[in-house]
Amino acid sequence: MKINFRKTIFWGVAADMTSCPPTDRPEVVLSGKSNVGKSSLLNSLADNKKLARVSQAPGKTRLVVYFDVDQKIYIADLPGYGFSKAPKDVREKFTKLADQYFTSGRPIALTLHLIDIRHEPSKEDMQMLSYMNEQKIDYFVVFTKCDKFSRAQLEKRLSEQLDAFDIHDQAHCFAVSSEKKEGLEDLKNAISNYIFPDPEI
Repeated sequence: MKINFRKTIFWGVAADMTSCPPTDRPEVVLSGKSNVGKSSLLNSLADNKKLARVSQAPGKTRLVVYFDVDQKIYIADLPGYGFSKAPKDVREKFTKLADQYFTSGRPIALTLHLIDIRHEPSKEDMQMLSYMNEQKIDYFVVFTKCDKFSRAQLEKRLSEQLDAFDIHDQAHCFAVSSEKKEGLEDLKNAISNYIFPDPEI
C-alpha cells in the first residue's frame, strides 16, 4: 500500500499522553536533536512548505506535533533534544515527554531518527541509537542537510558517519536534502513498504 505524503495535514499537538490522537493507525515518530531539520524534512515529504513551521531557534518545539498522512498513518514530531535555551524545568518537562513516548504503548511502527551529517556524532545521538537497539524499536537513520556536500564528499562523509555510529544495516540509512529534494522519494517508498509491505514480496 502506497502512502500519499502530499495528503498530509496538521492534526494537533499533545502536551501529555492523554492528548494524543486515537490509536487506530500506525505512527511514524520523528526524533533527533533540535535544529536537525525535522520540520524541513516533513515539509519536503509532503511537498508543502507551510505545513510545519521551520524555526531558526532550536528547541522551540516543546510538544508532540501530530500530522495525519493520507488517513493511513500519523507522523509524531517529538521535541528535539540538545541546544535548547529553555529554562531547565521546561527543558526537563519536554524531554520527559519524549522519553515517555516510547514506553506509552502507542502504535509506533517506525522511528525516523534524524542526524545532521555535517556534525560529529553527539552523545545524545549515540544514546538514542543505543536505546532503540536495546528496546528493539524499528528505526531508519536519516542523515539530513546533505546538500552541503558534493557527491564524492557525501559518500565519504556518509561512510565516516556509519563507522562512527557503528551502523551495519545500511539498508535502513538514508541521505536526504530538503533543500535540493534529494533522497526523498527513496525515503517515502521505504516508509510505505516498511509499514504496509506488499504481501506478494
